[in-house]
Amino acid sequence: MNSRKPNVLVVLTDQQRWDTTGVGGCSAGVTPEFDAMARAGTHVECAVTPQPVCAPARAALQTGRWPTTTGVYRNGLPLPAEGTTLARSFAEAGYVTGYLGKWHLAGQQPGEGAGPVPPERRAGYERWLASELLEFTSDAYRTVLYDEEGEPVRLPGYRSDALVDAAIRFVADHHDRPFLLFLSLLEPHHQNATDDYPAPAGYRERYEGRWLPPDLAALSPAAREGGALRHLGGYLGQIRRVDEGLGRLRDALRSLELEEDTIVAYTADHGSHFRTRNDEYKRSAHDASVRVPLALTGGRFTGGGLVRHPVSTLDLVPTLLDAAGLPVPDDVQGRSFLPLLGGGRDPGRPAEVFVQISESQVGRALRSERWKYVVTAPEGEADPWDDPRARRYVESELYDLHTDPYELDNLAGLDSHRQVADRLREALLAWLTRAGEEPAEVLPAPVLPARLQRRVDAEARELPWDGLPFGHQARRNGSPG
Repeated sequence: MNSRKPNVLVVLTDQQRWDTTGVGGCSAGVTPEFDAMARAGTHVECAVTPQPVCAPARAALQTGRWPTTTGVYRNGLPLPAEGTTLARSFAEAGYVTGYLGKWHLAGQQPGEGAGPVPPERRAGYERWLASELLEFTSDAYRTVLYDEEGEPVRLPGYRSDALVDAAIRFVADHHDRPFLLFLSLLEPHHQNATDDYPAPAGYRERYEGRWLPPDLAALSPAAREGGALRHLGGYLGQIRRVDEGLGRLRDALRSLELEEDTIVAYTADHGSHFRTRNDEYKRSAHDASVRVPLALTGGRFTGGGLVRHPVSTLDLVPTLLDAAGLPVPDDVQGRSFLPLLGGGRDPGRPAEVFVQISESQVGRALRSERWKYVVTAPEGEADPWDDPRARRYVESELYDLHTDPYELDNLAGLDSHRQVADRLREALLAWLTRAGEEPAEVLPAPVLPARLQRRVDAEARELPWDGLPFGHQARRNGSPG
């Protein structure tokens, strides 16, 4: 790395599950480029979105702040025109900033001019070629974006290829000064009008029947009804083409001798459970909804190894600023995960990541290395569309991810796991404060009838907690919550 400030290139996919990657367990072989990047760079094994729906997750990725803080706690709400953003922070340091692809943060609705984004709604990006709702202004082979003047631009080729081509042009045009480029792809999101996954010609057929995630296999009746089995070939085909585009992008950096000077980060806004957990694709606390791929390379991330500690993608903004040697603004709520590289530790980092849920229900969740803990506002007490938070929640889900990684056995309400739930409840209450939310009451799950209670093995009785230094244990030792 020379003395020049590192370039930063973020590749964001839409609705991509973490386990579609080879390093995440997929056997279909659709992500060889991502896998190589993860192995040579830094692979965050358990990356979790702060909100399993498009606009709130994207707002967090642009600001490093919680959806309830930015006000974008559901789709259709605009990101504030002023305030700290990724683009403004890098621009202040002399970077040229560019955005390509899907935006979804101008607050526009389908049918309300869902393409052009006014300059004041672009979060400080200087170069611009994007669409507010790309799924409504494009199709697989018809990609229409809008330039800095709001004029439509049609790009040739398959949609993800067209956007990758535009990204390569941006890199070539701005290689002589530090740049931040945010490439936001639509794939592997479904095409809304047809509820289909239009892969490039021949790609659906190549991957049909090649791989089925264990949760979809277990929930196969719901998967068949919702179309998961029918759609997986197209979904995987889309991901394969995106991965090929990632390879072309990295080749372009090599050819311009920018590979060592460019930080590349690849992640997704949220995942997809293919209508097996509710009546659509996300908006649940299950890993299929909230867990996403995350790998980085270049700069300090090359050779960073495997990060096992759960990390929120809210942390990406401060991490990229930190890696570029830039100050992290005080109002950023995320935390840089650079200390975790190379097997490092971050003693002040909580054991869990926090998730806010809206639109389908008002809920909150914690995801630690071992446990998933979910609370939901009782029906009628909070409107999932209009209320960003609730005054009262009830425990609704508890999963032991060591024995049940695909969350098929809900332990909420079991006497055997009451201690676990109590400790997670205390950690959740601390997270509400940390995220700037008002205090709330969390009621225990209704106790299940005795005939449904399970025996707990000796190890679970002895180790009801995941052993990481936060929550009840940390407070007992006098550490800050």
